[in-house]
Amino acid sequence: MPLTKVSIAARDLESADRVVAALAAPELPEPLASTTFEVPAGGYLVELYYDRDVAAAALEQALAGHGVQAGKPVLEALPETNWVAVSQAALPPVMAGRFIVHGSHDRARFLMRRTAIEIEAGEAFGTGHNATTTLCLRALDRLAHARSFARVVDVGCGTGVLALAAARVFPKACVIATDNDPIATGMARDNVRLTRLLGGVAVIDATGFVHPRLRGLRPDLVLANILPGPLIELAPVVRQRLVRGGVAVLCGLLTHQVREVAATYGSVGFRLIAKDTDAGWAALTVQRR
Repeated sequence: MPLTKVSIAARDLESADRVVAALAAPELPEPLASTTFEVPAGGYLVELYYDRDVAAAALEQALAGHGVQAGKPVLEALPETNWVAVSQAALPPVMAGRFIVHGSHDRARFLMRRTAIEIEAGEAFGTGHNATTTLCLRALDRLAHARSFARVVDVGCGTGVLALAAARVFPKACVIATDNDPIATGMARDNVRLTRLLGGVAVIDATGFVHPRLRGLRPDLVLANILPGPLIELAPVVRQRLVRGGVAVLCGLLTHQVREVAATYGSVGFRLIAKDTDAGWAALTVQRR
């Protein structure tokens, strides 16, 4: 979405506030945002951002009509920018067990590391910098030291980071990532290509396990980094789908939500085998009895 930035100089803070108030007139386009900065050389600068056409003459007329004495509006067209991607592009790599989650700016550093996972920054959840994703990766790393898995489902996959990690440590496994957000699944498919795992991870647009391709699948590992409500709703489905002795890693819950989620899974036939916490978040590893 292209933006227009309007800059107006004001001699003092009171004048700057009057500029903002005058340009809030109903006959003018409503700005997306406005900011006021103190200028080191003296005075203040008001900046307003619009997502539609705005005329300098109309702004000047509004200022004059309200008796505001300020500089002339200066308009600047801003290029379309994915600000989420820009803000994430300089993030440092995340170490979680044997896994390294990094952006494209660190590709050369970790190109030869088998457990390095490149995640393209975007709107989908899961760059590894959130404690919930890190907790899941640590749990997956611990599980991979203990046993192997043949069929893995990443429910609510976001960027696909957990599915990619599973494919790295279980290269012979069938790994499927699902999400009901097309932005997330599109991002996950891009990350599968980036991580050179074409054929190793299948990404499906689905809510939970509701998809023809998943109808007969009996996974032995389920990864679910979602919210407590959906985790609780999924409990009987996960119990039904997992093979006996299968494992689920549940994350996306705060520490005070652990008791309810653990009790729900315990009531449908799971036993808790591990609990990890970090920065107020928790991950539960449970096994079907």
